Amino acid sequence: MTPVVLITGGADGIGWATARRFAAGGHRVAIADLRAEAAEARAAELGPQHMGIGCDVAEEAQVVAAVAAVLARLGRIDVLVNNAGIPDSMAPTLAQETGFFMKLLAIHLQGTFVASREAARAMLAQGGGAIVNLGSLAGNMGLPRRNAYGAAKAGIHSMTRSMAVEWGRGGIRVNAIAPGYVRTKLMAKLEQEGKVDTSAIARRSPLGRLGTPEEMAEAIWFLASPAASYISGVVLNVDGGWQAFGMAGDAPAVE
Repeated sequence: MTPVVLITGGADGIGWATARRFAAGGHRVAIADLRAEAAEARAAELGPQHMGIGCDVAEEAQVVAAVAAVLARLGRIDVLVNNAGIPDSMAPTLAQETGFFMKLLAIHLQGTFVASREAARAMLAQGGGAIVNLGSLAGNMGLPRRNAYGAAKAGIHSMTRSMAVEWGRGGIRVNAIAPGYVRTKLMAKLEQEGKVDTSAIARRSPLGRLGTPEEMAEAIWFLASPAASYISGVVLNVDGGWQAFGMAGDAPAVE
């Protein structure tokens, strides 16, 4: 039986790289994205056995409907990748607004919760599955101006562990990756707006560069695969050594 993966926010960036990786690995791919046309177009690029669907993960009813639609068309969900998200406002704390703060939590944290809950119902009925959540180094470290994003990602890390413990006997493994800085279209946009300095980020990274969406996809693929069959409740840092580096200044050159 061909396995099925559902990827939220799968039309671009890490989500799209992940969709391509799972399709190449023999999965039927369901891409859920806020932009229905983009999701359908991406699925069409992968082939007729895949599907795209519009879904605002901040709306519970839409997530429930999306999972039901995938089950109705593809018959099962073996892997869920909770990837959908938006960037923080990058505003100083004193200038942050609660409306946007709560919107970001709804997309990242609530969206991950509802999608996981709904997918787990199907996985438990079929005897197991794997969930991989998108956390962040922002969920492990104190980053200025990143209150909503950091809080959401820290919540996802905690929820990953909680769900892994709760559903383990049902054959469901739940893990997360905590990406560092990844070279996506969104990162390019933030750089153009003067909100990030990618050259400074590269100098600070022990590996001397930003990550790629494809590298994140490989980590997600691993955690969802049989190769990780005894791994659950883990938040895997995929950050080029960023969190391992504790000194001030740029990462050292090899001497």
